[in-house]
Amino acid sequence: MAAKRATPEYAKRRSSELARRAAKQRQYLVDFCAAVVGFLNFHPRYQKEAALLGETITEHAAPVGSGTVARTDRIPLAARAEAATIAWMRHQTTAYDSMKIARVKGRRREVRRKLAAQSVQALQDYRNGHDLPDHCPLKKVLLQA
Repeated sequence: MAAKRATPEYAKRRSSELARRAAKQRQYLVDFCAAVVGFLNFHPRYQKEAALLGETITEHAAPVGSGTVARTDRIPLAARAEAATIAWMRHQTTAYDSMKIARVKGRRREVRRKLAAQSVQALQDYRNGHDLPDHCPLKKVLLQA
């Protein structure tokens, strides 16, 4: 095996394979970011925020080997973008990470469902182009970015 890997043919084939994978990953990042921005569907007034969120969520969720929903092929790209956005918002705009959730069957899922509803509600002001309240958790996270 070591002798095979030492050949110039192997090095050339390996190099082209790595280049192909890198190009595929770059295209996936572009497509995923576009899907996130599409899911956000922000009013034209908030397009800058949508682009920033798209990049931030993509950077977090889409690296190879991240184990996030963004890397699965089992669901369509749009559904991955939606799930990754809601998951990112759950961790960034709520106290989910510090919550004490009882170890009762279905309790964690119930909490996550409620937090997802809050996240979708927070996106509505951005989608409708409304002025944002000062206490908006997404606004606070965007200001930090």
